[in-house]
Amino acid sequence: MADKTAIIIGAGPAGLTAAYELLKTTDIKPLILEESEFIGGISRTAQYNGNRMDIGGHRFFSKNEKVNVLWQELMPLQGAPSFDDIKTGTHKDLSENGPNPEKDEKVLLLRNRVSRIYYLRKFFDYPISLKPETFINMGFSRTMKAGFGYLHSCVSKREETSLENFYINRFGKPLYEMFFEDYTEKLWGVNPSHIAADWGAQRVKGLSLTKAVLNVLSKPFKKKEQVETSLIEQFYYPKKGPGQLWETLAEEIEKMGGKILKNNCVTSICVKDKKIEYISAKTPDGNVQQYKANYYISTMPVKDLVIGMGDDVPKGVKEIAVDLPYRDFMTVGLLVDKLLLENKTSHKTLGNIVPDCWIYIQERDVKLGRLQIFNNWSPYMVKDPENTVWIGLEYFCNEGDEYWNMTDGEFIDFATDELQKIGIIEKQDVRDAVRIKVKKAYPAYFGTYKDFDKVREYLDSVNNLYCIGRNGMHRYNNMDHSMLTAMEAVNCIKNGTLSKTAIWNVNTEQEYHEEK
Repeated sequence: MADKTAIIIGAGPAGLTAAYELLKTTDIKPLILEESEFIGGISRTAQYNGNRMDIGGHRFFSKNEKVNVLWQELMPLQGAPSFDDIKTGTHKDLSENGPNPEKDEKVLLLRNRVSRIYYLRKFFDYPISLKPETFINMGFSRTMKAGFGYLHSCVSKREETSLENFYINRFGKPLYEMFFEDYTEKLWGVNPSHIAADWGAQRVKGLSLTKAVLNVLSKPFKKKEQVETSLIEQFYYPKKGPGQLWETLAEEIEKMGGKILKNNCVTSICVKDKKIEYISAKTPDGNVQQYKANYYISTMPVKDLVIGMGDDVPKGVKEIAVDLPYRDFMTVGLLVDKLLLENKTSHKTLGNIVPDCWIYIQERDVKLGRLQIFNNWSPYMVKDPENTVWIGLEYFCNEGDEYWNMTDGEFIDFATDELQKIGIIEKQDVRDAVRIKVKKAYPAYFGTYKDFDKVREYLDSVNNLYCIGRNGMHRYNNMDHSMLTAMEAVNCIKNGTLSKTAIWNVNTEQEYHEEK
């Protein structure tokens, strides 16, 4: 009897996890077709002149034990201090007999989670906390407005027909306008009043001011592991960025007999009688190759998948899929001598820079959405972490808009000017710069998304097709949820389950997505 095979479209976290699970738990041989030259999808690590960039920022933390086990199979937890902890004398609870990051490559570091909001040229905790500093930074009149607005939201709930109402119900209108509206509009390019509440339900499930109050009051009485995880204080991180872990997984897959073909872009999917017959992909030399398998697992954008299926797709379904909205992404890496921001926290850092992994930029007078400080993710991401600061300026845009179409030089200048304008750097301190673009980074929750169920229903009816991952399901999943969708798809294949509900049920539970 011929070996069973599976074709997996995309070598991001979901596609790689699916291949690994198939090889570990079945006799099905996977072939991954990846359209780019990179492993890891949006979770890859980009490299430029000896410095590394995490595209979009990826904390390795999951409440799911299977996911944690898989990560630690690939890269064990550190057993000795990292370069910056040695230099600053920082003590952490390390893993007994774990690898030494100063000598070993494959190691997960234990990192401090600090991310704050930058607003009114000042720092605020993220999520918003009830410290005196918060009220001092807000000023008396803003604090009073926020308090009364929150009390009003407690007694008068809005119907959650939009993301705006979702946020106002939890924080009140003044706090929503201060800390959520502008950033969300930067991210999606539309006002939260036009975005489905699903996005909030998925990304900020456990967050509310009531929870923040309760957290402050009850924290002294809680065991360490009970603290709400949007407020978790530590997370794991691969020594050389998330891409290092996915590249390690790709090596394992190939060792176990799986195949990964890079620069192979799937162009069409032939469907007959509710089954995929074969798929066609453009190879690096420009030829088109046909591939046949028993099972097909797709992480490609739903829009592209449906377009590739051609005339087999019902007209109504195709119209919804073709117009599904996405948000594209650009990041500018800047190597600077120093930041103008002062470290007023208790966290010790190399060069005493601010300790944030990323900073949400809520200033309305710039387009900049978020700022990453790669030194704080891992000192091994930066060529000279003691004397330079390597930062990532994150912009949300639409492919083909005025910012996307700027030359690299023009956009780097624009971004540098913005960062100087809000008092974070001096332009003269910039030593090096690069821009990276990512298409379809964020599947969006407006427009034809309201009718997405019809697309899902059609895709589920194709018996040997399994849609997984962020773009494969048009769902803003975290990395661990993308992995879990892959695990559920492999379970369906193993058990011969026709229903794909278990895959779609990942990350729809009501508790917060990172609470442990």
